[in-house]
Amino acid sequence: MPNNFKIVLGIALIWHFTFAVKAQEPSASFADLVPFVTTPWEVVEAMLQIAEVDSSDMIIDLGSGDGRIPIRSAVLFGTRGIGVEIDADLVEEAKAMAKREGVSHLVDFVQGDLFEMDFSEATVLTLYLFPDINLKLRTKILKMKSGTRIVSHRFDMGDWKPEKSEKIMLPNGKEHLIYLWRIP
Repeated sequence: MPNNFKIVLGIALIWHFTFAVKAQEPSASFADLVPFVTTPWEVVEAMLQIAEVDSSDMIIDLGSGDGRIPIRSAVLFGTRGIGVEIDADLVEEAKAMAKREGVSHLVDFVQGDLFEMDFSEATVLTLYLFPDINLKLRTKILKMKSGTRIVSHRFDMGDWKPEKSEKIMLPNGKEHLIYLWRIP
């Protein structure tokens, strides 16, 4: 076998095993798996309306991003709220927005893993997560107290049929779906 061929074969084998091993390593963080995508303000308000939020509610937003859902609910209805977000910078941004809006005494934002979070005290749980994450959370969600309202932006819960769903058409022509479930 010529030396050049052995060198090329050796490099190819090293490359293959290096990348095959790396592909098996969990390299993506949860933040990479669920990127921050802002929920438009019109959709936030529609989510609060479909859930029939009032001042007695406790809003918990999983994957809260910049905190707009709990903050807007506190501004409009005086609700208490918690946002759970894995990205520390977004948690700080949400806290700053809550302070600017004058509702930091009503809402809090925590950095954490939503799979580890106890969100059982929510009367309204809001989500804008991918379908597979909604499905992974469904067992835990179904253990919540009866009457708790679950509102998801864009993604459903598989074969768990929503009580209501609405299409929101924005001025820019983009359509958004929201879903409502109620814990039996």
